[in-house]
Parts: sequence; C-alpha cells; structure tokens
Amino acid sequence: MLSKMGSGMSPCAACKLLRRRCARDCVFAPYFPPDEPQKFANVHKVFGAANVNKMLHDLPVHQRGDAVSSMVYEADARVRDPVYGCVGAISSLQQRIAFLQNQLAVANAEILCMRMQQAANNAPTLKVEPQATPPSQPPEMSSPLQPQSPELQHHHKPCTNASESGEAVWT
Repeated sequence: MLSKMGSGMSPCAACKLLRRRCARDCVFAPYFPPDEPQKFANVHKVFGAANVNKMLHDLPVHQRGDAVSSMVYEADARVRDPVYGCVGAISSLQQRIAFLQNQLAVANAEILCMRMQQAANNAPTLKVEPQATPPSQPPEMSSPLQPQSPELQHHHKPCTNASESGEAVWT
C-alpha cells in the first residue's frame, strides 16, 4: 500500500513520526502502515531512520519485507532488553530447550528402567532339582539385570520405582 498525502490517505508511520511528507515512492510506506506507529518508532529508536532507509534501498524489493520483519523483531527485543536484545531471548530459549531435553532423557531412562523391571518380574523362574549330595558351594544364579563381575557391581545401581522411593518421575 502506497500512501499519498494529497489523495486523502494518511502518511505512513515512518513519515508521520519523522514529520515529513509521504511521497508516492516512499520506501517505508509498504512496510510501516499508518495504523502501526509503534512498529516504526522502535525501529527508528534502535537503528535510525537514515540507516533503515539505506538498508532498504540497498536490498532487492523481494527481500525488503523479510529485512523489515527482522529489524522490527530486533528493535522490539532491544526495547524490552536494551543490553542483550534478541540474543537474550534466543539464549533463554536455548536454555529452556536444554532443560527440556534433559527432562526427556530422564523420563526415557525411567521408562527403560520400568520396562526392565517388568521384564524381570515376568521372566520364568528356574526350578532347581534337589540333589542327593549338597554341592560344596551353592550355584550362583545369574540375573540379566544384575552384573555378577566385581568390577561391574560397584557401577550397578538398581532401578527403583518412583512411587516406592517417594520421588516424582518428573521434577
């Protein structure tokens, strides 16, 4: 939408803020409509009208809309957080993603642990035939869930059911 002062249409938000006449070929008019004055006000405050004008003139027309969207996003972020701007928002979202990925890994580990417990509970039990003479040492029963070698036993931590330990599955 191109704004024209003489045809009864109001000037674009940029020309209105800059208090100048909005020309027919105004570079700001298609991107800063008169009904969104804060959009250009933030961009102007952060980047300056001359820099925005220069950036838009240096870009092909088909890329200007994306450039304006980026400038508006960065300007709004800078107004909310003058030090970090959108980098602060991105960092916060990355931290949130890392936290949620950690929670997902814990939940998947608990699911695996519960499945292993269920498999152990459903496994067939071995019947031992009574022998006529007792062996010198009792035979060791090997469980697939508990390592028998001494070097592995100190690394083994049995799975616990969350309801038995009183802990929440997700914190």
